[in-house]
Amino acid sequence: MSPFTVTRTLPADATAAALRSDVLHGLTRDPKQLPPKWFYDAHGSELFEDITRLPEYYPTRAEREILTHRAGDIAQATGARTLVELGSGSSEKTRYLLEALAGLTAYVPVDVSESALTQAGESLLAEHPELTVHALVADFQSGLTLPETPGPRLIAFLGGTIGNLLPDERAVFLSAVSSLMTPGDFLLLGTDLVKDERTLVAAYDDSAGVTAAFNKNVLTVMNRELEADFDPDAFDHVALWDAENEWIEMRLRARTAMTAKVRALDLAVSFAEGEELRTEVSAKFREYRVRAELGAAGLELRRWWTDEEGRFALSLASTADGR
Repeated sequence: MSPFTVTRTLPADATAAALRSDVLHGLTRDPKQLPPKWFYDAHGSELFEDITRLPEYYPTRAEREILTHRAGDIAQATGARTLVELGSGSSEKTRYLLEALAGLTAYVPVDVSESALTQAGESLLAEHPELTVHALVADFQSGLTLPETPGPRLIAFLGGTIGNLLPDERAVFLSAVSSLMTPGDFLLLGTDLVKDERTLVAAYDDSAGVTAAFNKNVLTVMNRELEADFDPDAFDHVALWDAENEWIEMRLRARTAMTAKVRALDLAVSFAEGEELRTEVSAKFREYRVRAELGAAGLELRRWWTDEEGRFALSLASTADGR
């Protein structure tokens, strides 16, 4: 078998169809909202990489700190022979795990972007020629099926991305992951933690305006892909802390009353002055809440690590009957 294979489980037009559906339903509801995955075209991905280097944006640095110091502990606790990474992207942080997992034979990156998977897979194989890479072009929220690979398996979902899912969506996602696991398998989960409001808001509303450009990029995506005519300059970037739900919301606020047309959907979208479009929810967590949500999905929290300042956590969980 080739050491690098790419399997597409998404139809060729799945991304375009999902965008059309999300925009149609999200912009005709009250209040208006869109899922954050539509930030990430090529330009949006570049902007997000810029965000991770901003002084205000701590999650990437904090998670990297944990991986740097705890990758050996993760390897010892799991003995993984297969690493599955959900939403792998560039697989940059994966390298800490690959270096530590001495018995690893297979890597299964999962992402909706085939180009990102190919680029990352070829790069990793150059560094780790002993690995077999089974790349999956798939949506980890939609009926994921994993290839046959040696166990035990470590399923990694890093970056705090689980916080972009609403509570009901998290429950469905964690149950789906749990159903993929057998005794001996582990889930490594990255979660951003609750902290003071000032630090949280600053991470999503940086002084250089990079996050604002990232937020407005969803309008550019709709303009290009759906023949829309949104004016990004007609909206303000807003980041708010919702203390009750313990999450950050990113929104776009209309500066004036306007109507935008989405020609590909034959849709006219009206905004009142000051009306907001929610573009992202980013939940923040506490240890007891992570434990409870894992438990509801049939998983048991085994290990919990934070960075030195306690800003971010990596948790290791297995099935309740696992070891």
